Amino acid sequence: MDLAFSPEDLAFRDEVRGFIAEAFDADMRAHAAQSKNSSIDKAGQVRWLKRLNEKGWAAPDWPAEYGGADWSLTQKYIFEMEMALAGAPSTTNMGLKMCAPVIMAFGTDAQKAQHLPKILSTDVWWCQGYSEPGAGSDLASLALKAERDGDHYVLDGSKTWTTYGQWADWMFCLARTSQEDIKQKGISFLLLDMKTPGISIQPIYTLDGPRPGDQEINQVFFDNVRVPVSNRIGEEGLGWTYAKYLLQFERGSAYAPGLQNMLNKVKKIAAVERDGRGGRVLDDPDFRRKLAEAEIKTEALNATELRVFAGRANGEAMGAVSSMLKLEGSQMQQTMTELALEAAGVYAAPFVQDSWAEIEGRTNTPRAGPDWAATVAPQYFNYRKTSIYAGSNEIQHNIMAKMVLGL
Repeated sequence: MDLAFSPEDLAFRDEVRGFIAEAFDADMRAHAAQSKNSSIDKAGQVRWLKRLNEKGWAAPDWPAEYGGADWSLTQKYIFEMEMALAGAPSTTNMGLKMCAPVIMAFGTDAQKAQHLPKILSTDVWWCQGYSEPGAGSDLASLALKAERDGDHYVLDGSKTWTTYGQWADWMFCLARTSQEDIKQKGISFLLLDMKTPGISIQPIYTLDGPRPGDQEINQVFFDNVRVPVSNRIGEEGLGWTYAKYLLQFERGSAYAPGLQNMLNKVKKIAAVERDGRGGRVLDDPDFRRKLAEAEIKTEALNATELRVFAGRANGEAMGAVSSMLKLEGSQMQQTMTELALEAAGVYAAPFVQDSWAEIEGRTNTPRAGPDWAATVAPQYFNYRKTSIYAGSNEIQHNIMAKMVLGL
C-alpha cells in the first residue's frame, strides 16, 4: 500500500483545508471547543452538514448513485484526517452513518426514495432505538413488543440511552414481532416517525447535570404506537441480521484521525502545564513514556484502518474486524482523556456546569484556569461510555474469539 500522496491528493488536501477554514465558522469552533464530546447543538450540526452537502461531501461512504462523494480511499483518508485535526464537528447524525446503509442494502425502492434524499440533505434527523432497560450489551434480550394488527404494528415498551432522541424526527428501531426458541429470532427492524401518537421522550441527565445544549441521552416510551408494516425493513423476524450489518458501520468507523487530534491536544496541555516540581509535564519521563506509547498505538491503529478500509474499497466485508477496530479505538479514546486529565492537573478540578453560558457571555462567573480546562474532566468522564456503547468491549472480545479464532 503506497502511502505517499500524489500531487492530485495534495491538491485535494488543500481544498479540504480551504473548505474547513470557511465553513467551520467561529461560532461552531467556540461551541465544539467547550463540549464534552466535541459535538455542537443541533442547529450547528444541521448548518455544518448542509454546507458539506452543498459541497457534495456529506456522505463520503455512500455510493455515488445515492449522492456519495465517489472518492478514492486516499481522499477519504485525507478528508477524515483533516476534519479531525481541525476539530470539525463530530456529527451525531445516525441517519447518514448507520440507518442509510441498511436502507440501501435491504430497503424497498419506495423506502430509498422516501428517506435517503432527506437523510443526505439533513432535512430529517434520526436516532437509534436499540438498547432497553433490560437489554444493553445483550441486545437480543430486547422486549419492546410489536404486535401485528392488519397493516400496522402496535408497539409497547421503551428504549433507553437514546442519543439525542429529543432532536429526532425518525427512529430506526428493533422490536420483537414474535417469541422464538432462539432470542435473536423474532426481531424486526422498523422505521418510526417520532411524531406518531403514543411516543414520549424523557431526558436522562448525567452526573454533570442538564448542561444547556449538551444533554445527550434519553429514554423513549411507546404506548400503543401504531407503525405501518410498510415501514419495516426487509422481512419480518430478520431484524437481527440487519442490525448486525448496521453495527459494522457503527463499530467500524475510523478512530485514528480523531485520536491524532486528541493526542495533539494532550501535547499542547503538557507543554505549558507544570509537573509540581518546577518542570513541564511534557518533560516528565513517566508521562513522556505514556505519551509515546499512545502515539505508537495511534499510528498502528491508523495503519490497520487504512489496510481494512482498502479491503472495503475492493468489496470486502468488514465482519469481525469492525469489533477489533471498535475495541482498540475505544480503549485509546479513554487513554487520551486520561492523559489529558493527568496533564491538566489542578485545572481539571473545578466544575464548570455551563461553559456554553461563558462563551456566549451570559454569565460573569470567573473560570479557573485556561479556556480549555473546563472540558478536560467532562470529556474524561464522558468517554468512560466508549467501552460500553455499540456493544461492550467484553462483547467485542467474544465476537473476535468466535469469528476470528474459532473458539
